[in-house]
Amino acid sequence: MAHLSPDMEIMAAEADFSRQFGRSPAETCGRSLYDLLHPSSPTVLNKHFARLSEGRCNRFTERVVGLGDAGHAFSGELTGIAVKDTEGHLSGIVVLVRPDEDMSGSTADDDPINPRTRLLSKLDAQVLEGVASGASTVQLAARLYLSRQGVEYHVGLMLRKLKAPNRAALVARAHSMGMLTVGHWPPRVLPEFIK
Repeated sequence: MAHLSPDMEIMAAEADFSRQFGRSPAETCGRSLYDLLHPSSPTVLNKHFARLSEGRCNRFTERVVGLGDAGHAFSGELTGIAVKDTEGHLSGIVVLVRPDEDMSGSTADDDPINPRTRLLSKLDAQVLEGVASGASTVQLAARLYLSRQGVEYHVGLMLRKLKAPNRAALVARAHSMGMLTVGHWPPRVLPEFIK
């Protein structure tokens, strides 16, 4: 758990909260919450925090991608709760981050993906966008001027990179890591994931 000022600066943080992000409480305090989250997070969270500050809600829960130790990404739920002063004005926000998996018990096979080192080529990004929009192998081959085997090769590479067993899991994993745009159709891979 951490306490934020209304402008998203971390005022106080518990050791468990800071540890999730590979930092001590002293290293966490004074930072913006967004420094600890994937760059796509402000797009989604700003709306929730605005609703808290305007008094339209008292709490929210949203899926986020956090950046842990050595830049390793992890997914989880962030809950924000408004803290009001005696006059009913927002004086701060308490946030709680619950990771999806126990990070301390991860093995080499289920290590979180590091978005800074697992970048996609432009062609891989185009293939992922096509898969995410529901295009078939034949449609992607025609659109990208590749053979069907070429499309399958690139899909196979991404399945291994993102440790996904099939195309649906590939898209779900990419989305959970914040690789795909939110609220945009057809989905696009964000530029920071493309070499």
